[in-house]
Amino acid sequence: MSTTTVGRLTFRPLDPQSDSELLHTWVTDPKAAFWLMQDAKLQDVEREYMAIAAAEHHDAYLGLHDGEPAFLMERYDPRYVELVGLYEPEPGDVGMHFLTAPSEIRIPGFTRAVITAVMDFLFADPAVARVVVEPDVGNKAVHALNEAVGFVPDREIAKPEKTALLSFCTRAQFEAATGTTTGGAA
Repeated sequence: MSTTTVGRLTFRPLDPQSDSELLHTWVTDPKAAFWLMQDAKLQDVEREYMAIAAAEHHDAYLGLHDGEPAFLMERYDPRYVELVGLYEPEPGDVGMHFLTAPSEIRIPGFTRAVITAVMDFLFADPAVARVVVEPDVGNKAVHALNEAVGFVPDREIAKPEKTALLSFCTRAQFEAATGTTTGGAA
């Protein structure tokens, strides 16, 4: 849980059956173009998140803003998911994706508060030493957000679905960038 200037941000495990309809509206919204599910049908979204729920090395969380669904976060082990063969994982690496819900209401600083809460959630696990991300090279908005919480770009990598900017953020980099102290080991 994280209480910020934008409100209270919490996480709960995603329920693919009951949350799929909501997620479908999020991932097919034009704002979510980099999520690569623009043409997905409801059953495609449900199938994707059922697979994630069943996976040993990948899980998804629904993020709540003051108790209401507002963002999605996926956590994965890059040794087995997304980045296999594309870089040399280090002990304590965890991969992450996040998506804020489309909204007519603009809350200044909301997306930055969300990525900060996501990173704090990940680093609350003392086994996590570094967070790995691989956003599309064209997603300049997320590159700026990543930099704001301490990510350092490493290199471009070719994934089947996109050219990605492989970036890393250690616990120390996150704490220095955000002025926060995480609950895990240093």
